[in-house]
Amino acid sequence: MTTTAAGPCFDTAREAADAVLYEGYVLYPYRASSAKNRMRWQFGVLVPPAYGTDVGEHAWHRTECLAEPRAGAELVAQVRFLHAQRRTVQRVEPDRSHRTVESLELPDKVLVPWDEGVEECVEFRVPVAQLCEHGSRPMVLPFRRPAAEEMEEVRDEAGRSVGRLVRRRERIDGVLRLWAVELPGPYRVVRLRAVVENTGEWSPGTGRAGDRDAALPHALLSAHLLLGLTAGSFVSMTDPPEWAKALVAECRNERTWPVLAGADGRADVVLSSPIILEDHPRIAPESCGALYDSTEIDEILALRTATLTEQEKREARGTDERAAAVVDLADSLPPEIWERLHGAVRSLREVTEGPPVLVTPGEERDALEDLMTPQLPWWDPAADRSVDPGSDHVVVDGTPVRAGSRVRLRPGKRRSDAQDLFLNDAPALVEAVLHDVDGLVHLAVTLDDDPGADLRREQGRFLYFQPDEVVPVEAPS
Repeated sequence: MTTTAAGPCFDTAREAADAVLYEGYVLYPYRASSAKNRMRWQFGVLVPPAYGTDVGEHAWHRTECLAEPRAGAELVAQVRFLHAQRRTVQRVEPDRSHRTVESLELPDKVLVPWDEGVEECVEFRVPVAQLCEHGSRPMVLPFRRPAAEEMEEVRDEAGRSVGRLVRRRERIDGVLRLWAVELPGPYRVVRLRAVVENTGEWSPGTGRAGDRDAALPHALLSAHLLLGLTAGSFVSMTDPPEWAKALVAECRNERTWPVLAGADGRADVVLSSPIILEDHPRIAPESCGALYDSTEIDEILALRTATLTEQEKREARGTDERAAAVVDLADSLPPEIWERLHGAVRSLREVTEGPPVLVTPGEERDALEDLMTPQLPWWDPAADRSVDPGSDHVVVDGTPVRAGSRVRLRPGKRRSDAQDLFLNDAPALVEAVLHDVDGLVHLAVTLDDDPGADLRREQGRFLYFQPDEVVPVEAPS
């Protein structure tokens, strides 16, 4: 029942899942000596039960979601995580023995001790009908990753052996518990529950309770879950249909959050992640590679990496193969990729379809005039001829307030920021009366004692208050 083969339905979801798997794996400046790379593995850490929960990390996480399986559907579940592989560095001594050292200098890199992450994936395939037959009893699916030790010889430019890397992985034991309950109602809906748990027997030993560094090799790191249906679909937990909102509210997710992640917007796959995502998460097509430090800041990370000194790059290359790949990527990006990283606009679209519209001769003339008039963006006040910020007015306490009116500010305590409260009773001049797209009215003002008021007018940078946050001041006679 257990396999490490990936199902084809997870191909698209795995791109986003990999970003979750390696988020924070190694951070800029990508050196083990950096302070930010000494406290690692921040997301989805499932520690051995003996580690304890009073330090904010737990042995399990729980996913609940709704599914609409069709007849004969199977649930495919993948438990994915990183397995910490502790790497030590040894140098060859004159007597050909090996001695553990803090660093080993090579011409192109500096090798140091480091915890590498080995990808692990355990897959289970279970008929949904069989799950439902279990009722309130979970189907228990255990898995194990054995301990292992590997050695890699390190040679210099002349081919002489100068040391070796010793990599050791500890045994990991875990279990996936699955429940499925068919819910009453007009729709065939099943509530699925999946609990991933670390069941390892690791013990901290005398005086080492809460020793995170000792527990990490026995933990599931960046653990998350992929669920897929061979026939049927899942219900969005973020934006459920009206009929499912009450059922979704009854689902309980602890330390993970499930989102739809099927290919081409389909709902046959769910990614349950320790990082909250939106439905159908995608890696930006402009991204040129994994930088492990949030996929939204690729440009600045690549720029900063390219400016590292040669010694810093040698340290990064010796820290981890993935860190070395980041350095090499930043050094080799062509100009067109740098331009692509600078940003992209995805909100613009062409509107070329729609039913034909009957236009009368008079309307045709007006339409032609409109076409010959320069078009303004919707947010520009001049785009709406029904409003004029310079002449519009609003009545406050029976007094018309318009551009040029003098007022005293009375900021609302519940909707103003802290700095607005310092302006209470300050005299001000109304510069414009503005209407927003929600129908609310705002007064743009400048302060009487502001030495930069003229500059604010020139740049159109005002303070904004609502009509009930000002008191009109009568003009002097």
